[in-house]
Amino acid sequence: MSTLLKDLYSPAFYEQFSATLKKAVPALDKKKFQQQIFTPAFEQYELKERMAHTAHVLHRFFPQNYKDATPLLCELVEQIKAHGPKASSIEYLFIPEYIYLYGLADYNRSVAAMEKITQFITCEFAIRHFIIRYEDRMIPQMLKWSTHKNRHVRRLATEGCRPRLPWAMALPMLKKDPSPILPILENLRQDSCEVVRRSVANNLNDISKDNPAIALQIAKKWKGLGEETDAIIKHGLRTLLKAGDATVLSFYKLTADHFKLSHFKINTPAISIGEYLQFECMVENSRSKTQTLRLEYAIHYLKSNGTLSKKVFKISERIVGAGEKVKVIRRQSFKPITTRVFYKGIHQLSIILNGKESKALSFELS
Repeated sequence: MSTLLKDLYSPAFYEQFSATLKKAVPALDKKKFQQQIFTPAFEQYELKERMAHTAHVLHRFFPQNYKDATPLLCELVEQIKAHGPKASSIEYLFIPEYIYLYGLADYNRSVAAMEKITQFITCEFAIRHFIIRYEDRMIPQMLKWSTHKNRHVRRLATEGCRPRLPWAMALPMLKKDPSPILPILENLRQDSCEVVRRSVANNLNDISKDNPAIALQIAKKWKGLGEETDAIIKHGLRTLLKAGDATVLSFYKLTADHFKLSHFKINTPAISIGEYLQFECMVENSRSKTQTLRLEYAIHYLKSNGTLSKKVFKISERIVGAGEKVKVIRRQSFKPITTRVFYKGIHQLSIILNGKESKALSFELS
């Protein structure tokens, strides 16, 4: 069975979906719909290409006037909720894609549709096109959504305006100046829904990549307002923490001065792709009082051009007693994944104690 995300758009999915679509569009010719989906090029399409392709095919069976198509799109969502298929949600991203592709020029109608549809399938990707085209109208609208009674709409308010949302187009104006979206984060920092709060943290993390001073200013303002807000700050500053940013380390009073690293070794200095790298070390708090230890390790991956690319992984963050020793035994998978290509040759591993990185040890990947 395929594990590729693009294969969620399978013959079985379209068979079920066309049956549901026919409930919204009784005149639908299911066979013709599926024939237009499975063109000769379909197999080569990646996930986002299949998503857009599905939206284009759907448009051929919908009213060509967007004014008439929008209520039908909302009706289709109701039919999906009632009859399925509902195994996953990613497949239905073609519905917001439809709004972007055919409704970008119709601001009012599209915004109203996204408010309804995001309660079924997120419109966080589609809405970014509207932010770029209608920034002066869209940001105030999202601020209004940040007080919406529905948690999915509140999440759209912050997730949709993330400056660097993964899988999506960046928002250059918010990367340069995130101040227009800060009131949205302010409204949602103590939201009752954890998923919404996590979105606030991810937005803050995006901001930290281009405007670390602003992110830290927000953190200082929010610190101590509550356990949940403190968790948002910590998650929102994670990129700066992983980078060993001195200001953020100081903000959390993380110092490596009294931690000693010993017995650091790689137990599997030669591994093959598909195996695990195993390593261990000992960390001692030589201070006469307890300290917080943020313990991480970095893999310096060999790239195709012979240089190394560093990626930091968190092990734990804990209180270590005076004189206490912490033994660490860890392993890192080198099984093939879609988001990273492993290259054969010499890679490196280092340990990071409160932002201070040790001398790296080498291992060979074959």
